[in-house]
Amino acid sequence: MSDELIVKDHNQVFEEEVFQKTFADKKEFECGASEEVVAQQLEFSKSAEYKELNFGRKFLKINPAKACQPLGAILAASGFDGCLPYVHGSQGCTAYFRSHFNRHFKEPFSAVSDSMTEDAAVFGGHKNMYEGLKNAMTIYKPKMIAVCTTCMAEVIGDDLNAFIGNAKDEGYIPNEFPVPFAHTPSFVGSHVTGYDQMMRGFLFYFTKGKPKAATNNGKVNIIPGFDGYTVGNTREIKRMLDMMGAGYTILGDNSDILDTPMDGTYRMYDGGTTIEEVSDAHNAIATISLLGDSTSKVTKACVEADWEAQYMDITPLGVDGTDAFLMKMSELTGKEVPESLSIERGRALDAMADSNLYLHGKKFSIFGDTSYVEALVDFYMELGAEPLHIVCTNGTKRWGKQLRKKLAATEFGKDAQVHDGADLWHLRSLMYETKPDFLVGSTYGKQICTEMDVPLVRIGFPIFDRHHLHRYPTFGYQGVINILQWTVNTLLDDLDRKASDFNNDFVR
Repeated sequence: MSDELIVKDHNQVFEEEVFQKTFADKKEFECGASEEVVAQQLEFSKSAEYKELNFGRKFLKINPAKACQPLGAILAASGFDGCLPYVHGSQGCTAYFRSHFNRHFKEPFSAVSDSMTEDAAVFGGHKNMYEGLKNAMTIYKPKMIAVCTTCMAEVIGDDLNAFIGNAKDEGYIPNEFPVPFAHTPSFVGSHVTGYDQMMRGFLFYFTKGKPKAATNNGKVNIIPGFDGYTVGNTREIKRMLDMMGAGYTILGDNSDILDTPMDGTYRMYDGGTTIEEVSDAHNAIATISLLGDSTSKVTKACVEADWEAQYMDITPLGVDGTDAFLMKMSELTGKEVPESLSIERGRALDAMADSNLYLHGKKFSIFGDTSYVEALVDFYMELGAEPLHIVCTNGTKRWGKQLRKKLAATEFGKDAQVHDGADLWHLRSLMYETKPDFLVGSTYGKQICTEMDVPLVRIGFPIFDRHHLHRYPTFGYQGVINILQWTVNTLLDDLDRKASDFNNDFVR
């Protein structure tokens, strides 16, 4: 076979002379420093002196572990039946949001933009919105359109409520057509803030002015939150609640739209919470948020103040977290937890006992969103692992203070460092000061782990460099087993990689 017919992967291709020369030229052009100087600076960046300078930063973030508000807003919107997420802003922003979800879920993600440009930035984006809403409704035929904003629209002060109202008054879309919305400026908050704003937008839009029924509807509202495992987790939650016979409504169920089948039919809209279901949500027994950081402000306020209803945060991750969720659902609905779930619990405990040897006493660093991180820390401590560095870019000072107090009262967590508001460049300095046994986080932790030769347990969002993890639940007792096997097998792979000839065991 000739060389021209050999299919090479990117590692082989980039070893070729032409690319090596390009890299060398690029390095010289961009840096200009000698290899000796670069090596000196690299070593300096690992030092205690550099760490002090690094943590002295106040007005600059380097590789923050968060994304912007509209990303969370369109994920929330995608969970409603027939809903088309609509971004009032530039086309480039929307392309970024879609590609982020495409790469994580390996699935087409539909969202449109009204393509604001310089003219709209000067004169306002109302004309873009009028035509955009009309075109989106005509071409894509959604049951509703959910509008959020980007930086440009927020800086110039575009009023979504007025713009949408005017679009209806001027006949661009029918008056009765549902258009929930949320203001989601990218320059404050994060993706979880955007999820919160859009979820509140839906709940407020479809229940505003509607009197509550004389009796509750016998259901508990479940809000998934911004979850990279929403496909696996939402299905797992529904499976467990169906086993209990408990009534529930998933508010923002995007488990089907993010996992459509390949059967010859393209589904732009597939499943999701119906208008009827969200319109009746204020009559529920209570509302449970599975990831409290995704609903902690305006959604919570809507449920408690506008609906005058019960709201609570319970993350069903780990044995304790799952126990708490199922017991609360039993209390609220009057349904017993079935024996079949108790058997699943026992299997999860058995798996933990099987793998405890390889996790007990291991020190780990972790980064990500606050609700996920805290639940994972609790779970790993159930296994005897010890948190070393906890980094949450969108963590508040109040959250950090509460977590430090909680960890100080535990045997395994008393020495943990909690860094609310810190970024991944801070984490690098921390890990050079005290090296953990493993790091837990998204794909963005890969560079640090490669540099420091530390195994990365991929849990979080986004996961770009591995496939299908989002299909597996991290919640429930099945989630316990999944997280356990991801973690232990990652550590065993690392152990085998580092093993000498006499310790390359077949049985671990």
